Amino acid sequence: MPPASTGASTLIVAASTQSSPAPVAPSTSDRLEPGRPGYRRMSFALFAAGVATFALLYSTQALLPAVSASFGATAGQASWTVSAATGALALCVLPMSALSERFGRRQMMTASLVVAVTVGLFVPFAPSLGWLIALRAVQGAALAGLPASAMAYLAEEVRPKALVAAIGLFVAGNSIGGMSGRILSGWVAQAWGWRAALGAVGLLAVACAVVFHFMIPRARNFTPGSLNPKALARTVGAHLADPLLRRLYAIGALFMTVFGAVYTVIGYRLVEAPFNLPQGVVGSIFLVYLVGTVSSAAAGRLVARLGRRGALYLAVSTTAAGLLLSLADQLAAVLLGLVLITAGFFAGHAVASSSVSRTATTGRAQASALYQSAYYLGSSAGGTLGAVAFHAGGWAGTVALGLAAVLGVVSITLYGTRAARAQQVRASAMVSVQN
Repeated sequence: MPPASTGASTLIVAASTQSSPAPVAPSTSDRLEPGRPGYRRMSFALFAAGVATFALLYSTQALLPAVSASFGATAGQASWTVSAATGALALCVLPMSALSERFGRRQMMTASLVVAVTVGLFVPFAPSLGWLIALRAVQGAALAGLPASAMAYLAEEVRPKALVAAIGLFVAGNSIGGMSGRILSGWVAQAWGWRAALGAVGLLAVACAVVFHFMIPRARNFTPGSLNPKALARTVGAHLADPLLRRLYAIGALFMTVFGAVYTVIGYRLVEAPFNLPQGVVGSIFLVYLVGTVSSAAAGRLVARLGRRGALYLAVSTTAAGLLLSLADQLAAVLLGLVLITAGFFAGHAVASSSVSRTATTGRAQASALYQSAYYLGSSAGGTLGAVAFHAGGWAGTVALGLAAVLGVVSITLYGTRAARAQQVRASAMVSVQN
């Protein structure tokens, strides 16, 4: 994900998914760029939106042990407070992106934030675990409209030469929101309980939503399109029929299965013996996410040196080493294991997500939206299955699940390598026959 954003790199392309042919690009003369009126306001607005989105999306992840204790729930049951949100987001990305083509990016982002923030204010008062999961699902579905629109808004309103910087600020907001929401909730929960912690995250999101509303400039280059479900279905079907894209979607989902399992369950392990860490310290463990900034940035250099498959092999090896190291009962070994898991995950995710847009020759936005859906479905599956494995076999069970997912990535990559070699052999044979 890009720097610590649990999926932000795919948002860059996925949000511009179109359900109808794109209008002719407007002139860049009235677009925003550094130094021009509105650019700084736009940057702050989307940064705030990114913080709110990912703070809300993963707000319960650092609180799962406390949620379990409060409702007398198992780790698997409590994990649905995370999985329901990410799963609903995964299912709603494509529909929300189509709606943004019809009703506008700014309108869709505003509506998404309003609904998600409003739900966030009710979440701390959920009377039961079932209600908490249901509210989180609604929240995730609402949040799907923001990443589905933000990148398209930037592409339409910002000059091309300033687009990378503008996207960087939004991705930074994703990263900081995902990390700060977990850390904030951990320390507040230690002092006043998990409900107060969710309330604090909700108030943070409210503040961000207010900043967004008053600072986001009016869209000047958006041209409404018509909803065309048949055209969207044809494009999606073509991508799902592509063997390489299917492999990349599976790789993204499997990497996120590992990551979702580890970070959903790690809190349970660290609050128990032999570590017995307080909730605030457990929340601060998410500072390890910063490692993703380094490994994501290094992914391009790894691909240039090792090739795409070589980079994937290195990423899965690093992840597997981290999983095995985390089995130790020494805190330093566990933390080093988390560093390796995080570095491997972000590197692998960056390689797979960037390969999607290179592989798709048409409908790149839809191709990346499908990757994002697979990615968040992997997060949902990993969180729930990882918690079930922990309940059945302790941390070793969660690690076994992670290693199985890593083995899946290796198998898919090996299959892709053999398929590419077979294709090269066939191509060489055809050339020989023609000659």
